[in-house]
Amino acid sequence: MASELKATQAFLYSNVEPDSAQKERFERFLKKKYEEDYQLVWVRDASIPSGFKLVAGSDAYDWTREGRFAQLKNMLSEVAVSRPDDGRDIITLFRTSLDEWVTGVIAEEEGVVLSVGDGIARAAGLENVAYGEIVLFETGITGMVQDLRPDSTGIILFGDEQEVMEGSTVRRTKRTAGIPVGEGFLGRVVNALGEPIDGGDPITADDYRAIESPAPGIIDRQAVDTPMQTGILTIDSMFPIGRGQRELIIGDRQTGKTAIAIDTILNQKDTGVICIYVAIGQRAGSIAQLVSSLKKAGAMDHCIVVSASASEAASIQYIAPYAGTSLGEYFMNKGKDVLIIYDDLSKHAIAYRALSLLLERSPGREAYPGDVFYLHSRLLERSAHLSDARGGGSMTALPIVETQGGDVSAYIPTNIISITDGQIFLESGLFFSGQRPAVNVGLSVSRVGGAAQRKAMKKACGNLRLSLAQYREMEVFTKFSNDLDDVTKRRLVYGQGLMRLLRQPQARPWSLHQQVILLVAATEHILQDIPLEDIPAFRLELLSYIEKKYESLCQRVDETGELLDEDRNRIVTWSKAFLETYEKEHGIKSTE
Repeated sequence: MASELKATQAFLYSNVEPDSAQKERFERFLKKKYEEDYQLVWVRDASIPSGFKLVAGSDAYDWTREGRFAQLKNMLSEVAVSRPDDGRDIITLFRTSLDEWVTGVIAEEEGVVLSVGDGIARAAGLENVAYGEIVLFETGITGMVQDLRPDSTGIILFGDEQEVMEGSTVRRTKRTAGIPVGEGFLGRVVNALGEPIDGGDPITADDYRAIESPAPGIIDRQAVDTPMQTGILTIDSMFPIGRGQRELIIGDRQTGKTAIAIDTILNQKDTGVICIYVAIGQRAGSIAQLVSSLKKAGAMDHCIVVSASASEAASIQYIAPYAGTSLGEYFMNKGKDVLIIYDDLSKHAIAYRALSLLLERSPGREAYPGDVFYLHSRLLERSAHLSDARGGGSMTALPIVETQGGDVSAYIPTNIISITDGQIFLESGLFFSGQRPAVNVGLSVSRVGGAAQRKAMKKACGNLRLSLAQYREMEVFTKFSNDLDDVTKRRLVYGQGLMRLLRQPQARPWSLHQQVILLVAATEHILQDIPLEDIPAFRLELLSYIEKKYESLCQRVDETGELLDEDRNRIVTWSKAFLETYEKEHGIKSTE
């Protein structure tokens, strides 16, 4: 039995019923657009004072006054942020957009909200929407598509879910999530959408970048060979970080992870390195205190803080590190060096897990979704040292991850360890014993190593790491023995002195020449007989003594990054001379 073919229905909304000629024009438009017959159904809508709104399937054509002006505004805003470099001036582009607006017919694909709750909206009708696309709800709230099913679309909301109602309309924007970028962001605190939240003036953007973009390819990169000095003696001497590297900072809660990151920011003052600090899931008060500390130290001028506090929705915490990376890529592509800190990615993974479970994705290990590795790999792979052909810029990443009970074999820590180029492991036992920064020499590593270390530092540190490893092993062994020979006792004292030397006050980064002087003096056993409690004062007086009398050497080490043999010999000679004076003044008897 043959079935009777019926024309597809299209709905025309207006306050005044169209005449027959108008209806005929609409039917001809539908026939030409979709190549099939449509049955036009007129629906009175008193909310439309003038014009028409035509809905065919999931496509909506808005000929109302408000709709047409909204389309014009969107077209002009896209011209303003794209700024194509093809020789055309901005006035010509605006005129072209106006001509397209006057003569063009713009289809806006619309859907209907089926449900909303817990920061998630589910909609039907967005048949051609893409994963990661931004959609706009009729109340002005935006969202991002994160789940595609045959009969519905899952959307995470970037605003108050109370403003999104079941049955309300949602339309495509055909744009991926992005953030405004530019020089105006330096010194500011912004949210994950690029909006200033520090009470300052609005920020004028120079460009607009998608928050997710492909990582640079192998051809677009070059070797990591330029040091990113942290000013922290333990790290610069044994676990050097290079520009373009990804070095993980990992440890339990309250072991000084953020302190290392902030000290690294402070050490970039007057170096030209732009620092971006992304706060994920932290208390707003802690973020405000951090910003205050940066301002007091004069470091905020070269820094951008992207805040996604614990009070923010999981969707905002999810996009925050990608938004910060887009800001960094803007400067990196201009040939500048960028340092970006993600504090911390364990909270980022928890936010993504919450979104995934709300979107009804199947959980895997520790209830995380199966793509949690891809979550962080596509983020951290964007850090690189670009080739000279690409401008030679770099972006160095210091992701922070929190462990539970020092368990580095947990799911998220092992994922990120496998992505990064090394890790700085902070141990609770060392921290609470007063060893700060509490870096575990045995578990920490930099896979770039000496390739990104100054020659002066290489020559000065010698076998420092090996000596510390031997001391830690000997310290454990001697706990079971009371009778120690003189050689063992002296090695223990030497190791204790090294550990005390590596203690460094927070917000007190050392310059290169200061690190070199201290390491040369320590590895030559010049601090051997100094009581442990006097080492902090001794090192300050030693540095002051050499800096005042031999300024040219200090300046040469800082500028060239090299330590000549005669320079090392001079430091040893001067340090011994100072030691004799110090021992006489403080009544210290040498054991040599």
